[in-house]
Amino acid sequence: MSEKLPRVTAKQLIKVVESIGFQLVRQSGSHMVFRNNEAKRIVIPYHTGKNLHSKIVSSIIKDIDLSIEDFKKML
Repeated sequence: MSEKLPRVTAKQLIKVVESIGFQLVRQSGSHMVFRNNEAKRIVIPYHTGKNLHSKIVSSIIKDIDLSIEDFKKML
């Protein structure tokens, strides 16, 4: 059984993503596009105060090569 993901807002996820080297490149509506030095790109839907769906969080964690345990520590 896989470890359960914490419920996070876009703001919390953005803090983690920025701490590992991603920078905001642009925003299109409610979607914020981040890129790192290796040109890896991720998109985070931004809705103030709402929790992101666990599938979105899981997908982003995979894309940035973090384990759930490491992600929880960074929160």
